[in-house]
Amino acid sequence: MAEMDTVARLVAHEEIRQLAARYALAIDSRDLDTLVGLFVDDVRVGRDQRGRDALRSSFEASLRATGVTILNVGTHVIDVVDADHATGHVYCKAEVQDGERWIHQAILYRDVYERRDDRWYFVGRRHELWYGAEVGVNPLGLAPANWPEHHDGTGTVPGIFATWRQFWDRTGGNHGSSA
Repeated sequence: MAEMDTVARLVAHEEIRQLAARYALAIDSRDLDTLVGLFVDDVRVGRDQRGRDALRSSFEASLRATGVTILNVGTHVIDVVDADHATGHVYCKAEVQDGERWIHQAILYRDVYERRDDRWYFVGRRHELWYGAEVGVNPLGLAPANWPEHHDGTGTVPGIFATWRQFWDRTGGNHGSSA
């Protein structure tokens, strides 16, 4: 850390925070190009695969089994090791469509970051779960809200994301898509 000045450390923290936020948005919008681009190009996938193509296949398979997701990034502790390496812990509250069920989750991501060519990436991201529980009111059965006419009901997200629609057009189904 001694080689980094205060401004460089602050920039590193902000760029790393943006990784976590961009990850959440890419997952929720099913923007796989952006999602895999957040990881180093030689990312390890499972025990014996490497690279963004393998990561994309892994994400596509897991996201195909899940409908709507809403990831809300919260606490983010970043430990900068040196100018090119850092680790972090990210808290995330999630809402997840699991078939016809609506699940709340509390997640901890344990991250390893690396800066390559003046840009920060994930080297690895470990998803840990505090809990996942079904909620009392399932939003999948709600009538359209037609915001701002009504405050409750289904809205237009995630269907407003072109990447969401393209993902489901390629893989089949609409998984709760609106709009």
